[in-house]
Amino acid sequence: QVQLVESGGGLVQPGGSLNLSCAASRSIFRLNAIAWYRQAPGKQREWVGLITNRDSTVYLDSVKGRFAISRDNAKNTVFLQMNSLRPEDTAVYYCNRAPGGDYYPWGQGTQVTVSS
Repeated sequence: QVQLVESGGGLVQPGGSLNLSCAASRSIFRLNAIAWYRQAPGKQREWVGLITNRDSTVYLDSVKGRFAISRDNAKNTVFLQMNSLRPEDTAVYYCNRAPGGDYYPWGQGTQVTVSS
């Protein structure tokens, strides 16, 4: 059973940056498109962006140009660099397979709070 562990969240002021990490318990990233998701209080989980097994990336329009996904296959880790953060980016962030496939068990996520 694959375990996903997200980390790197925190409290940041608007305009600030955070770099989230998603570590997998075994090597899965080189074979799968991996996505980042987020869930804000009272809202459904939404897809934020993904990276394919060929390192192509696609992003939600509202984060395009501010967020960047990358990965280190050797470390079984995917990253989400978030810049120019806005209050509306406040959410718990998760990683998992890209939509369209069976999801791995969800990790605990990492809380991102953007507030002055």
